[in-house]
Amino acid sequence: MTGMQLHHSTDLQDAGRFLGNAMMALRAAHVRTGDDRYSDLASQLKTLVAEARTLETQARTRLEGLHATHPEQFVRCREGEDPWPDEIQAGFIPRHTCYDQCLYHDHGVLDAITQCTCGRPPCRACAIGGTP
Repeated sequence: MTGMQLHHSTDLQDAGRFLGNAMMALRAAHVRTGDDRYSDLASQLKTLVAEARTLETQARTRLEGLHATHPEQFVRCREGEDPWPDEIQAGFIPRHTCYDQCLYHDHGVLDAITQCTCGRPPCRACAIGGTP
C-alpha cells in the first residue's frame, strides 16, 4: 500500500489465508481422487493454519496495544517514520515518501483538505539510504 508501513500482522494474516486455501485445495483433491495422501497433508496444514492464526492474533494484540497506549508513536510507525516496536530495529530506513501524493491537491478529494501532506519535509529515506 502506498503511504503506509504495514505491520507484520498483515503478513501473518496472508500466511493464514494462503495456508487455508492450500488446505481446502488438498481436501478438494482428496474428494476427487480418494487419495489419502492429500487428506493427510490437509490435516497437517490445518494445524499450521491454527498456529499462524494464533501468531497473527498475538501480533495484532500488540499492535492494538500500541495504538491504545501510544497513539503518536503508532502514527509515526504507520507513516513509516519509525519502525514498529516489535519488529527488527537495526538497519531501519524510513519509508520513501518522495512519490507520495496529496489527496486534496493531487487527487481533488475536497474532504481531504485537513489531511494535506504537501508541507512535509523532504524524504528522509532518500537522505539516509539513497533514492528509491
